[in-house]
Amino acid sequence: MYAVVDPATGETVRQFETITDEELDAAIGRADSAWRTWAGSLGERAAAIRRVGELHRSGAERLTRILMREMGKPISQALGEIKFTASIYDYYADTADELVADEAITLRGGSGTAVVRRCPLGVILGIMPWNYPFYQVARFAAPNLIIGNAVLLKPAPQCPESALALAEIFEEAGLDGGQYLNILASNDQIARTIADPRIRGVSLTGSERAGAAVAEIAGRHLKKVVLELGGSDPFIVLGTDDLDELVRSAASARLANAGQACNAAKRFVVVDELYEPFVEKFAAEMSARTPGDPALPETAMGPLSSAAAAARLEEQVRRAVEQGATLVTGGRREGCFFEPTVLTDIAPESEVAREEFFGPVAQVYRARDEQHAVRLANDIPFGLGSYVMTPDVDQAARVADQIEAGMVFVNTIDGEGVELPFGGVKNSGFGRELGRFGADEFVNKKLIRVG
Repeated sequence: MYAVVDPATGETVRQFETITDEELDAAIGRADSAWRTWAGSLGERAAAIRRVGELHRSGAERLTRILMREMGKPISQALGEIKFTASIYDYYADTADELVADEAITLRGGSGTAVVRRCPLGVILGIMPWNYPFYQVARFAAPNLIIGNAVLLKPAPQCPESALALAEIFEEAGLDGGQYLNILASNDQIARTIADPRIRGVSLTGSERAGAAVAEIAGRHLKKVVLELGGSDPFIVLGTDDLDELVRSAASARLANAGQACNAAKRFVVVDELYEPFVEKFAAEMSARTPGDPALPETAMGPLSSAAAAARLEEQVRRAVEQGATLVTGGRREGCFFEPTVLTDIAPESEVAREEFFGPVAQVYRARDEQHAVRLANDIPFGLGSYVMTPDVDQAARVADQIEAGMVFVNTIDGEGVELPFGGVKNSGFGRELGRFGADEFVNKKLIRVG
């Protein structure tokens, strides 16, 4: 089940055995024992997490090569992922005292004091995706370990090598007593793990289908869940002082990681007066960004993660055209490599308009005015991120307030930060990762009232 298949070559690099039921039970037991001791020293936890970040930096060359092999990420983007990942561990080490500090409550009657103390819940299971194998783990593991929880991590089937490298990093950083453990488990084993009373919460990043299945099992066993699922983020163009620069940003927002990001811009909603010139320039910009060898420093876009992913995207584009969409550019694939593609004339009520295209395919919609643009942006089952482009400050604030999403980025495609919460609404899931909000998900906010 777990294998590294290089999407650039099709070569099966390495295969891994799935964990046995006995090994899985032992891992849960180790984690359950570990968190009770691990929760006792915040200074020890912060020092270990800081060391994890340092080891990411010192081992960056090795880790970037793993990313290239596992999912075809270009070397420059792989290095960027490692650097940002290290900064997540830095953040939680730097702010540990603040994140776990008692929060005093002002009493409205009676004498004495009241505080909320943030205490760990226990063992938290993380079910990870393949598109950002190091960054996604940091978003989940760093805050939970700082809080004092122990972590069991189930990697994506195509990312066992990065999972193994992470286990080595955490062990070298001093988390060698069961605080952080990999489990290369099957879906059936994961279902039993969620049901185990020693597991106190589950965090999943993945598809809607996987999120629904995990939430159903967790709900039956009264476990808290954080879900970061799919997205079809709108990129709303209401005005600009520089259309050429906006188009370059739009293409970058769609093509980073070969378009394989939940929060990538996917649906470009453009007001009528800018629609024609935008489509012309955008199609040219997308066509100019051809996929290439991920090992070359100049490559900006590599292959999709697998042949199955490329075939699925090709099928979506075919159905879109059958349902009336216009293929402006792209649409062809060779193995796992897929051309940057632009589709227009997609009927908002069509089947494909309500799907997530997980790859370098952009949909462009024409909006009559601001109100229509907001309606098109929100007319989707997802609600993860969004982008609003306009030089009008009042318009930006007005539109941002109306967007049904967990995140709105105004006049920037580079607005993410380790201190900023990440998450969505509607079918994009619930709960938050990163920042202090990410550290508040799997905690016992224990009230201590002294009379």
